[in-house]
Amino acid sequence: MTLKVNLITGRTIDQGVTIENKTSSDYQEATAYCELNSNDAGKVGKPGSNIKIKTAHGEVVVKLKENNGNPDGLAFIPMGPWANALVDPDTKGCGMPGFKGIQATIDATNEKVLLMKELIARYK
Repeated sequence: MTLKVNLITGRTIDQGVTIENKTSSDYQEATAYCELNSNDAGKVGKPGSNIKIKTAHGEVVVKLKENNGNPDGLAFIPMGPWANALVDPDTKGCGMPGFKGIQATIDATNEKVLLMKELIARYK
């Protein structure tokens, strides 16, 4: 089942702590996931499974996490290369892309989560 969501990104403590070592597995664990509430998560997989998120600007595979603080239809990905693959690169003159309110779809997938270097090479 394809789940339609409103995607937001933002900073997290774990993302900030690991930002100086972006090629580490700790950084990937801190940024290559998507949080959905348990109702939405159950439509696309189980916590820890891989999901594919698509927007008009790109697509990416990340791990699924549950966060029941999220309302239905809201997906959250920490700022980082996996979130950046989904945002509009047009900064509309302000120098900063829009990291909130991105229409996206989410599906279960057997594809792997790319390492940061693989992801960056794909989007060059």
